[in-house]
Amino acid sequence: MHDVLIIGSGASGLTLALSLPETMKVAVLSKEVLTEGSTLYAQGGISAVLDKNDSFKSHIEDTLDSGAGLCIESVVRHVVEQGPESIDWLLKAGVPFTREENKADGTEGLHLTREGGHSNRRVAHAADASGRAIETTLVSMVRARKNIELFEHHIAIDLITTRKLHHKSRLNHSIGAYVLDIKNEKVITFKSQYTVLATGGASKVYLYTSNPDGASGDGIAMGWRAGCRVANMEFMQFHPTCLYHPHAKSNLITEAVRGEGGRLLLPNGSRFMDKFDPRAELAPRDIVARTIDHEMKRLGIDSVFLDISHKSTDFIMDHFPNVYAMCQKFGYDMSKEPVPVVPAAHYTCGGLMVDKFGHTDVEGLYAIGETTFTGLHGANRMASNSLLECIVYGQSSAEDITKRHATDINQFEDLTIPDWDESRVTDSDERVVINHNWDEIRRFMWDYVGIVRTTKRLKRARNRIEMLLREIDEYYSNFRVTSDLVELRNLAEVSRLIIRSAQQRTESRGLHYNLDFPDLDPKLNQVNSILDPMKTSR
Repeated sequence: MHDVLIIGSGASGLTLALSLPETMKVAVLSKEVLTEGSTLYAQGGISAVLDKNDSFKSHIEDTLDSGAGLCIESVVRHVVEQGPESIDWLLKAGVPFTREENKADGTEGLHLTREGGHSNRRVAHAADASGRAIETTLVSMVRARKNIELFEHHIAIDLITTRKLHHKSRLNHSIGAYVLDIKNEKVITFKSQYTVLATGGASKVYLYTSNPDGASGDGIAMGWRAGCRVANMEFMQFHPTCLYHPHAKSNLITEAVRGEGGRLLLPNGSRFMDKFDPRAELAPRDIVARTIDHEMKRLGIDSVFLDISHKSTDFIMDHFPNVYAMCQKFGYDMSKEPVPVVPAAHYTCGGLMVDKFGHTDVEGLYAIGETTFTGLHGANRMASNSLLECIVYGQSSAEDITKRHATDINQFEDLTIPDWDESRVTDSDERVVINHNWDEIRRFMWDYVGIVRTTKRLKRARNRIEMLLREIDEYYSNFRVTSDLVELRNLAEVSRLIIRSAQQRTESRGLHYNLDFPDLDPKLNQVNSILDPMKTSR
């Protein structure tokens, strides 16, 4: 029995674990090694108002503008105003942010860069590997905590709730999870007073993504099946600039390259972004990604190009050492030539609906980070606001859990949870089915529910996913679970949620662009794409 079960080991989950008192017994689950996840691959940095020429007002306005009318302003204000404290917490933890000397007075401070959608330099970073710096620092701290048990290579199968156990409690309570020990191929029951979903996003539903393989929407799918509402799932952010190369899987080129003067070019060497938006390369990501997609389709080209070769080699290697080395690995010298780039699925702006403490619709169940819809991102996430959200909500959830734990009586402590039942299943001799369904989902999601959509494409995608879900459910009922099967089941469920949400939004706004409804509808200036598992057919 644990006081808190944290499913996920990225920035939000580790922040939460470290912010809980050491008197509480905490378990942290990770599908792979503890560091593996989207946080590790975040390049740009974390946004906060740290410069005397910047202001909370400006950061809030930029975020609201990027969110295209669907941010919740009170949430934006709450997160932005916590920004400086979040950076201070990370600095005290030992995160090695890049620093620079103030030429006016000789003092040293954080080097701040500027990214798309920001009107000021406010992105603190550790060169071009900010996520790695944050993740590895937090992991080292977590490993030193005696009250935190770490379970690597463990994947949660499903949440355990009182409703699923047919308990007579008035409210639906979370009391733990069934978890697959991947290495030992054994299902374990984790019982907990509080459970936290911090599993990241769902960009792996698309054929091309900047995310690692584990971004299969596990927390969103598990929360949905447990009875949580989801919102804004149609807003999937595509990062405009991933390196285009047949062997360059998930290699992102940070937006900070454009922030430091990088230009997007067509094959003939001409710029094009300034023809579509006055902010040119520093327009919000939805605009840049959609413009690149438009130019690629218009010209029938495989990629566009990102060029920062007008900067010195020393500047490039100082600011972007990891991106430079990655491009070199695949045969491109970004100090001498443009590099080919394409958009790729990058961030899930919607998710499980939560309040500012991470509460979901299920008692005792919290969700934080990319798994959630908080209201911060609206119809499009502004660059580098996501890591800030992870820290702010990790700490606020920890604060709430700590207060509740001091007074809550664990009414389900003595409740017996049945063991995972494998008495009527066998080992599969047709695992090719999993690989085939996985590939099919990711391909039709890319073709039909990608950067540009139509009503007909969405209908086709809905028909395909409903059929595949029936196949997957049958397979799940008859064979022993594997990590691949768990992820496929979640991937399919989240794909359906994205499609259904996209079908509800009869306009184009932010990251959702439908050729049949190309204009923004002012009547839809609200979060109206909410799906409720208790009221709608699945």
